[in-house]
Amino acid sequence: MTTIPPAPLDPAQVALALAPFGESRLLPRDAYVSDEVLEWERRYLFDGWTCVGRSTDIPATGLRAESVGGYGVLLTRDQDGVLRAFENACRHRGHELLPCGGSSEAPRAIVCPYHAWSYRHDGSLIGAPNFKNIDEHYERSTLSLVPVRVHEWHGWMFVDRTGTAKDFTEHIGELEDVVARYDAESLVTAESHSYDVEANWKVIVENYQECYHCSMIHPELCRISPPNSGDNVQERTGNWVGGWMDLRTGMETMSLDGRSGGLKMARLDEHEQSHVMYAAVLPNLLISLHPDYVMTHLLVPLSPTRTRITCSWAFPPDVVEQERFSPAYAVDFWDLTNRQDWAACEGVQRGLATPHYDAGPLAPDESGVYHFTSTIAKAYQGRP
Repeated sequence: MTTIPPAPLDPAQVALALAPFGESRLLPRDAYVSDEVLEWERRYLFDGWTCVGRSTDIPATGLRAESVGGYGVLLTRDQDGVLRAFENACRHRGHELLPCGGSSEAPRAIVCPYHAWSYRHDGSLIGAPNFKNIDEHYERSTLSLVPVRVHEWHGWMFVDRTGTAKDFTEHIGELEDVVARYDAESLVTAESHSYDVEANWKVIVENYQECYHCSMIHPELCRISPPNSGDNVQERTGNWVGGWMDLRTGMETMSLDGRSGGLKMARLDEHEQSHVMYAAVLPNLLISLHPDYVMTHLLVPLSPTRTRITCSWAFPPDVVEQERFSPAYAVDFWDLTNRQDWAACEGVQRGLATPHYDAGPLAPDESGVYHFTSTIAKAYQGRP
């Protein structure tokens, strides 16, 4: 088992977040504002299983580079559909093979833009210009791209840069049984929005785990779902936290008028057809499972006080293929709700930054926040 050093935080303050629910406090102030804490998180939280996008982001013979734990990972898919991941660095002088956030078609080879060293989609070296005798001096296999562990789960891609994280089945735990019925791997992403939010990534996850704030800032959402409805999943296996929200009687889904512009998922039971499930797959994937679509938020910390969020809406393929289909009924509702949330999160971040802020207590309606903050606090203590 990998040894994890404690985070650079006051241990006594971290311990407050692990008191029983009803007595605990939020994480210490520095957890949200410190560069040193973010560097620790990038090394020990974001280097394990971390989501890097949807499987459809990488077509056959395609490439995409993403930032994971502060470093670049190159994702490739060969003509047979096999997905692989590598450190985003040429084995010659270390130049990145693709800028992070960029994508490219590479039907024949992966080519370094600096000196044109080339690689197959399996990472093996093809050749180096003007270095015809390379095999006389080096073992070619030692010059392959450095592989990174990768896994596809219901249409999402995850990488483990450490190579030592627990098996993905154990990582995801009982969330597998919840997500499986939505057939997410077959869904088609109809629209994506990117937001840069001036708040720590944990502030955003905490906001996602409670509706205690909904009656104050989400009038549109409250018309569709009672703010005190639903519940959090108390007992669970896997590295996630989440819960359910009710849809009001007569409401079909979360949209501005409560009506759906699509169709209910085929395999959902009666409960799932009248509720919305939300789950935070730690550290950076937020999944919202609606009766007729799946929305995800992918979080990338840019600094202790800034997070890039990619929000995507996916629907069954037979719905997207309809001539008059538009995702606007879902997108418009959540774009408005997202922006309300981002404004609140930014207000929290500004308050956290004040020099005399002390971690506050959690209200009875914030058990989902407790599940998240206590999990992070355990990691801060050096527990795997």
